[in-house]
Amino acid sequence: MSRRNLLRGTAVGAGAVTLPALLSACGEKPGGKKKEVTMGSNSSDEVPKEAFQDAFDAYEKKTGKTVEVHTTEHNEFQQNITRYLRATPDDVFMWFAGYRMQYFAEKDLLVDISDVWKGFRGFSAALKEQSTHQGKQYFVPYYYYPWAVFHRRSLFEKHGYEQAKTWDEFIALAKKMHKDGIPVAFCDKDGWPAMGTFDYINLRLNGYGFHKSLMAGGEAWTGTKVKKVFDLWRELMPYYQKGALGRTWEEAGRGLQRRKTGMAVFGMPHPGQQFPENERDDIDFFAFPEIDPEHGRDAVEAPVDGFLMAGNAKNKDAGKALLKWLGTPAAEDVYLAGDPNNVAVNDGADTSTYTPLQKKSAELVSGARQISQFLDRDTRPDFAQTVMIKALQDFIDDPKNVDGLVNSIERQKKDIFSQDVG
Repeated sequence: MSRRNLLRGTAVGAGAVTLPALLSACGEKPGGKKKEVTMGSNSSDEVPKEAFQDAFDAYEKKTGKTVEVHTTEHNEFQQNITRYLRATPDDVFMWFAGYRMQYFAEKDLLVDISDVWKGFRGFSAALKEQSTHQGKQYFVPYYYYPWAVFHRRSLFEKHGYEQAKTWDEFIALAKKMHKDGIPVAFCDKDGWPAMGTFDYINLRLNGYGFHKSLMAGGEAWTGTKVKKVFDLWRELMPYYQKGALGRTWEEAGRGLQRRKTGMAVFGMPHPGQQFPENERDDIDFFAFPEIDPEHGRDAVEAPVDGFLMAGNAKNKDAGKALLKWLGTPAAEDVYLAGDPNNVAVNDGADTSTYTPLQKKSAELVSGARQISQFLDRDTRPDFAQTVMIKALQDFIDDPKNVDGLVNSIERQKKDIFSQDVG
């Protein structure tokens, strides 16, 4: 998905940007229908925005209850989420599974929906775990999407490129593209795309267990394992597009679509939303390559998106009714009919109309031994926002000063992780 443009150095809920759409006074929808529940939406991009509206329309048709959607630009929503939840939030809002959900549950900013979960069918034990904090459920998963190395199939065929299985093959492929005048797509103006590359190098080099512990503050950033991640990453730098810090993910996706770049480490929706419908069958991907055979390509980044109820919700009963429906296969089917850039999480969802890309994505994730959520979802939001965005952008700007970089990260990590999340 398009995700967060978390401003460098901005703390969680700093309040620098207001949320007029999300904090607007509740009233009646145009046409005079009395609203039943409000929805805080971060789906400001055209494709998912329309697909979500189709789902809410289907709910209204089924139940007669209306959903009043307040959409805020995706990055702005992310930046101000804590402030939003502590003020006058909508009844239900879009957010993420795992640590990012658990963080706000710990702060008592969410409603326990364990009673809603009792009626759910089709969710795996792993999905339930990602929706749970201290034995209670707070999250309704809706879809997921894998991160991988995306490219145009026709471009690879034209130049005789082959998908890389190992790090050495990956570097060799990047060199060949560079020789052909085709750089590797790279962007980080939004503050999050580079996190995907860091995650994958760390997962492949040091393994899922180490990565999970690092994200939880349990490992030293100054250790040789982390330094090696940045050293390997630096090998790719000469083959990247120049000016990454001034390029948005949308611009990088369009560059891939226009054959100006050869490949990109992205989530499935990022190229998908930038390709016209008649070209989407030309999108292909391969799993991020192996670095250490001990870890192979076992781990896959596959963020899960869905819905939660705000602790300050005004209409909790109506909110739970909507969440109950959103957890059904029918609700996922409606959404995915309008957005083929994601994959359903409910086993009962209809996969017969999946595109080849969706089928391949589902196979990639189902074959993974471990699944991570993404750096800014697997760690504390304040650490991701105030430390890691700036740190990775500093690395992109000056990839040689690794010692200074990791020392700075470690120093700030100790300070942040020593603070009570509440």
